[in-house]
Amino acid sequence: MKILRPLTIGLLSLSIAISLFIGYSDHSMKQTIQGFEQRIISSAKSFSLPDATEIQALPQPVQRYFAFTFPNGFPEQKQYVVVKMQGMFRRPLTQSFEPTTARQVASFTRPDMVFSASTPIFGPIWADVYDRFIEGEMQMEAKLLSAFSVVHEDKNPSLNQTSLRRWLLESPTYPMALLPGGIVTWHAIDDTHALAVASAYGIKAELIATFGPNGELLSFDATKPGDLTTPYHGSGERVSRSDFQLVNNIRLPMSFEISRVGKDAIAHPFWRAKITDIHFAP
Repeated sequence: MKILRPLTIGLLSLSIAISLFIGYSDHSMKQTIQGFEQRIISSAKSFSLPDATEIQALPQPVQRYFAFTFPNGFPEQKQYVVVKMQGMFRRPLTQSFEPTTARQVASFTRPDMVFSASTPIFGPIWADVYDRFIEGEMQMEAKLLSAFSVVHEDKNPSLNQTSLRRWLLESPTYPMALLPGGIVTWHAIDDTHALAVASAYGIKAELIATFGPNGELLSFDATKPGDLTTPYHGSGERVSRSDFQLVNNIRLPMSFEISRVGKDAIAHPFWRAKITDIHFAP
């Protein structure tokens, strides 16, 4: 009994210490993410409304897209969006999907964004992740229990370009960013496709848009295959969108699936989710 008591006290103290460490780490990671979000919000600016001439100069499927998306005219001036999502996520180099909640803050006139998510790993173990792209530089972090880093990637030319493509891939949820006069230009392909090119911070990213018969933007596809062996998904090479709903006079896709696509052109989905809340500000 004399041995068991100090052992019990020691284990209890260790458990408390670990809990406090994880709690502090979780708070610290949330503070870091909130700091990135606040940087985006503080520097966000309103987009300029295009005139009729600018719209008429766009490829025909893009004109139909804006007519479909803004059925009651262009919205009031907004600067950034906060999107909450819930769905199933597949971690890189794995096969199983796990329930995941996520949040994203993105600005319109600058391609700055922060994505953060939480997903279970096994049992009581979870992982918190974020990737941010601000002023042309990206950073990616994934931590078990918010405390133990398992993925850390800092800015480099390849990932900065991938992050710009990520902002473009996500833009159908903030379609004001796709209007003429901003950082995105549109180039004709045919009656149901157009090339979107985002240019900012000395970087370019491009995606091919596929439009439906009513003008809806059904998918974005990268122009080059991706490397499926990386320890991160990056932007993915394909996103498909559905369940278009009118939200604050903007017709938005509320469901999506993002996939990796390699040289074999086969889509490997990794993030299937629905938008649970979306708020345009200010």
